[in-house]
Amino acid sequence: MKEKELRRSQAVLPIGTVMKLTDLSARQIRYYEEQGLVVPPRSEGNRRMYSLNDIDKLLEIKDYLAEGINMAGIKEIYAQEAAKKAKLQEEAKNRVMTDAEMRRVLQKEFINVSGLGKPTTFPHNQHL
Repeated sequence: MKEKELRRSQAVLPIGTVMKLTDLSARQIRYYEEQGLVVPPRSEGNRRMYSLNDIDKLLEIKDYLAEGINMAGIKEIYAQEAAKKAKLQEEAKNRVMTDAEMRRVLQKEFINVSGLGKPTTFPHNQHL
């Protein structure tokens, strides 16, 4: 995971801060949690802690609702996105390079390493 994504996924914000950033009430935020749309971890004191990614998702939910999409529709959107992501990850995991693909990759690498692919800059001397 990249540093930026790691930082964005750290749950460090209490619900009061999230309320200010999203203009949602605590009840709305808890309702979205009950619906399984956001799942904030709890601190040792049992307080919900949110990440920047959670805030993005809450704002996205707010936008969907403003567009007239109901909770069932929003859940379906997220289910489809999750299924698509899982499928892509599975395809990437199971993808095997063909012999021809492997030869092309190796050939490009050999050319790059050897310097054979670089244009030459010999002076053109016509008085030899």
